[in-house]
Amino acid sequence: MICEEIEAFAATLTPMRALAGLDLGAATIGVAISDRLLSSATPLETIRRKKFGVDAEKLLQILADKEAGGIVLGLPRNMDGTEGPRCQSTRAFARNLERLTELPITFWDERLSTVAAERALLEADTSRKRRAEVIDHVAAGFILQGALDRLRHLRERA
Repeated sequence: MICEEIEAFAATLTPMRALAGLDLGAATIGVAISDRLLSSATPLETIRRKKFGVDAEKLLQILADKEAGGIVLGLPRNMDGTEGPRCQSTRAFARNLERLTELPITFWDERLSTVAAERALLEADTSRKRRAEVIDHVAAGFILQGALDRLRHLRERA
């Protein structure tokens, strides 16, 4: 099930299940996972993309191993908020993944997540080589943390 709004996504979540955050790129998929209390995101790994079936199998295995209860996909909007070809590709990925899993899927605006990840890695004095290896799953962590913060705000208001 794809939930366009995070409020609808929140209503579908099973308590005490982690969420996965994904930063979808042309060559890689950055993966982050939350704790079961949905308070913090941890960068996990980067999947080198091959073809959808192979990528989905690897991703679904990670989600099963981590007992994830939902998926937050970074939506790469343009800086003016419009959706371009990268958003269309992300939405297509979500539709294809939806056919393979019962887990709810939502989108989170990922504008500047890679910039934030790069800045954090630079501040940590990470080498250029290491930054290239981890940037995608660190960006996935920023995407997931943004969604977790919003979900916490929704719970506090309820």
